Amino acid sequence: MTKAAVVLRDIVSEDDVEAVMGLRRGPGQDRYLGSMISHFEDAIADAHACPRMWSVHDAATSELVGFVMISDDIPDERLAADDDIVGPYFLWRLLIDERFQGRGYGAATIDAIGDYVAAKPNGRTLLTSCADGDGSPLPFYIRHGFTHTGEQKWGEHLLALDLEPRREAANGGRA
Repeated sequence: MTKAAVVLRDIVSEDDVEAVMGLRRGPGQDRYLGSMISHFEDAIADAHACPRMWSVHDAATSELVGFVMISDDIPDERLAADDDIVGPYFLWRLLIDERFQGRGYGAATIDAIGDYVAAKPNGRTLLTSCADGDGSPLPFYIRHGFTHTGEQKWGEHLLALDLEPRREAANGGRA
């Protein structure tokens, strides 16, 4: 089986929004991941957290397989002034449609986001958070390189993905 590859596409039109609204969570995932409409509501309500949303597509077929949202380069002064936001880069939402789960699209999406962030001047770490429990995405994140920071936020574990190795690889061994 070949490794899944994805393309991230900015959500810019009503058609883009309508397409991702059809994505569905897998059984039991509603405990950890809100509805698609809630992701857009959160982005509006928390615009100060610099949300950036993409639809996730299979690189070979262009089929829509998921949705991802990050906090994209939150300014340091905003981070210092607001204890409720984390960044500058935070994986806010990741949803692979239930029909496509278990095929490597989640890992490929994390790779794509990691490459995007690592290419930024201050893109050294990608943060995320999740809670414990049956069906939690925590094991998935740990398998894909995230580590516990020892901190909690919003009652969830704060996790970090070190992007320095990607930065070094992209810069010929220099970070």
